[in-house]
Amino acid sequence: MVIQTEPIVWPGKPYPLGATWDGEGVNFALFSEHAEAVELCLFDQAGRRELQRVRIKEQTDQVWHCYLPEARPGLIYGYRVYGPYDPNKGHRFNPNKLLLDPYAKQIVGELKWSDSHFGYRVGSKNADLSMDRRDSAAGMLKTMVIDSAFTWGADRQPRTPWHRSVIYEMHVRGFTIQHPKVPAHLRGTYAALGTAPVIDYLLGLGITAVELMPVHYFVDDRQLVERGLRNYWGYNSIGFFAPMSRYLSSGSVNEVKTMVKTMHSAGIEVILDVVYNHTAEGNQMGPTLSFRGIDNSVYYRTLHDDPRYYMDYTGTGNTLNMRHPRVLQLIMDSLRYWVLDMHVDGFRFDLAATLARELHEVDRLGAFLDIIHQDPVLSQVKLIAEPWDLGEGGYQVGKFPVGWAEWNDRYRDAVRSYWKGDGGQIGELAYRITGSSDLYARSGRRPYASVNFVTAHDGFTLQDLVSYNSKHNEANGEDNRDGTDNNRSWNCGVEGPSEDPETNALRARQKRNFLATLFLSQGVPMLLHGDGFGRTQQGNNNAYCQDNEISWVNWDLFDKEKELFAFLRRVTALRRDHPVFRRRNFFLGRAIKGAGVKDILWLRPDGREMTDEEWNQQSARTLGVFLSGSAVDEIDERGQPITDENFVLLLNADHEEVSFTLPSLASGMTWITLIDTFQDCSRSAGTRYDAMSTYPLQPRSLALLVERQRDQVRQNRRGPS
Repeated sequence: MVIQTEPIVWPGKPYPLGATWDGEGVNFALFSEHAEAVELCLFDQAGRRELQRVRIKEQTDQVWHCYLPEARPGLIYGYRVYGPYDPNKGHRFNPNKLLLDPYAKQIVGELKWSDSHFGYRVGSKNADLSMDRRDSAAGMLKTMVIDSAFTWGADRQPRTPWHRSVIYEMHVRGFTIQHPKVPAHLRGTYAALGTAPVIDYLLGLGITAVELMPVHYFVDDRQLVERGLRNYWGYNSIGFFAPMSRYLSSGSVNEVKTMVKTMHSAGIEVILDVVYNHTAEGNQMGPTLSFRGIDNSVYYRTLHDDPRYYMDYTGTGNTLNMRHPRVLQLIMDSLRYWVLDMHVDGFRFDLAATLARELHEVDRLGAFLDIIHQDPVLSQVKLIAEPWDLGEGGYQVGKFPVGWAEWNDRYRDAVRSYWKGDGGQIGELAYRITGSSDLYARSGRRPYASVNFVTAHDGFTLQDLVSYNSKHNEANGEDNRDGTDNNRSWNCGVEGPSEDPETNALRARQKRNFLATLFLSQGVPMLLHGDGFGRTQQGNNNAYCQDNEISWVNWDLFDKEKELFAFLRRVTALRRDHPVFRRRNFFLGRAIKGAGVKDILWLRPDGREMTDEEWNQQSARTLGVFLSGSAVDEIDERGQPITDENFVLLLNADHEEVSFTLPSLASGMTWITLIDTFQDCSRSAGTRYDAMSTYPLQPRSLALLVERQRDQVRQNRRGPS
């Protein structure tokens, strides 16, 4: 029932878009190019009863707008948009469907799936061609007007330089929902991330930035809900300004701001994983929740010769129309909102290649990339691309412009294949652990353009990478057909959990190999939450719908994996303390002026430099790398050059021990073991080896040694433990 009493309505303004509280009333502005009429629908505080409909009469530059002087924050509203329902021409207007404001700052209520949410008669022949006249408001999400005021005080963005950055990918809910030291009423929320146990854990690992999996408001797919599951990962956005409400403990969006401010106080940046390539409305058979009903042919890319259907570069059914200036404006406004109003420090763009498509091909100079590059706000934050999509020519690793970093899946694949024991990998591995100059150097980018990762949310966890040869996704209800089969994993001889001490010792060593490789590589390391203490998803490599113990971080494992966590802290500290592992420029492979040695040397087991022919040997699984501390390209706060010590990194993915001859570069020097993954670090560190002596590099292990003055070592040495 709709109460017909008309509120006081003033003309309002076409900008800013969305609902804006100015201290006296609320301005409403909605863009629709092809709409014939727009109604603003006001609801009671519970969002259940539609109280009033306001016909918006003012239209400026295709923006429908009005001002309600009596409206206040907390007002619940939605839109009904009138126009042609003509799918063959790309139009799907249906005023029977309540629509979310694309600029909603807070979304409330619950989406209760029914056929009424679809703009067409479900089940009829050529179903999407026939308009459905059932009202969707009762089970539809609504938008709430907010007061954006917040006391930021002296909040300052850490602005950690890229080459000093260490990223921790985490899920807001999954990381804290079982954390025993987080207050129970806060677990699984934004507020939980700002608590002392979480902050202390991150600082203990040397994390400089958290990368939060999607927090833009998303919906649970109907087919998942009907199977008793829900969308856990969140790559199903419907609101690009509103934080996901299920992560709010307080019900207020200011909780997100408090979390960001707390992270900043600890020196930790907040990066958001954002999904602008598609929406939750799917293909022509999907629901009408917002964009489709506001102006389908503008917001989505439809087939040129048959606008009834959508171009789908994402595998989700639709693609946002980045060629339309108002869609670009929506995305840019969203990004600026999260930077200026929410103070976040950067973004990781899901399937970013889709955003760069102009006509069909991925265009490196597409409008989206151009606009960000010149924007005075967005060009100054961290920008990370997932540099691919599912369309033709969508794999764009190494091809994003200056100013962008990229998820480097070639790093992931090379490191996994090498430690799995595959032959012929050392050439590829050498490129990856030195920053992938073959991908980024020619375009003027630096090693930190490469975001290095071994595991991420999509795929196996680190524990599962060394415990399973095959995916085990039965819990997803898709007969184990979903998820990739190209895991490049090795179960160390037993599929799944094992009670065999030798198997578990080998798995522990492999995990140390992966972690040490990640943090001693040039580029920006990204660690997946829980990988520091053995988190498992029981072999599920596509746990997108598992909002349960399969995906949640099990903190009970922490006490059982203290050795692994101690090792991880050691390698993160080495990276933090030694600039040779986080260079700003690529290695040149030539002698350094005044140092008498190259900045990097690639070594054979006999201690000699690698020859060109040896890089392609299929049998080669051992590699040595000398890193010159005299070649560090960094300066201190006073502008003075920083130097570091010399290191040798030895890698052996073979199943047999290798005697590795250590280099002799200067008289009076010796080599000291810092890490040997064959044992935990407490037992391997501190052993001395003379130059030109042989190091017993154990099977499937990595060792790091530092060069020191022999006299100084003799004076200070305590001996091997």
